[in-house]
Amino acid sequence: MRVHLCAVGRMRAGPERYLVDDYVTRFDRTGRALGLGPLSEHEVEDRKGGGMEAEAELLSRAIPGGALVVTMDERGKSLSSPEFSAELARWRDAGRQDVAFVIGGADGIAPSLRSRADFSISFGRMVWPHMLVRVMLAEQLYRAATILAGGPYHRV
Repeated sequence: MRVHLCAVGRMRAGPERYLVDDYVTRFDRTGRALGLGPLSEHEVEDRKGGGMEAEAELLSRAIPGGALVVTMDERGKSLSSPEFSAELARWRDAGRQDVAFVIGGADGIAPSLRSRADFSISFGRMVWPHMLVRVMLAEQLYRAATILAGGPYHRV
């Protein structure tokens, strides 16, 4: 199952970029044998300042056709790492070819795009910077792959 990280904003060189790249590489390496990956990033940027709706349109175009859509949203479901890995495996085992994780901009995800989501995940009730959410999601994807592979990275 191919994994797509669709996000508003361009991540520049720096610590966040380094961490995302590291976790993506680890996920691709670990997930390959599990039928997970590759993980690709799709960055969009609303240069005309159209707000959440304009960002939603750009994000919608970045989501592959037929993909399971998962929004990262404070109103979403809070999952433990093992629960997240089980969801990923369930989607894969159900024959999904693509899963797209959607991260909105500073104002979040427009209601029109949130309503299209098949699933919504929260990293807690706090609001996180969207660039940091990208790092956290990449790490959790890698952690999920190691859980599914029975690796030592995740400790309970």
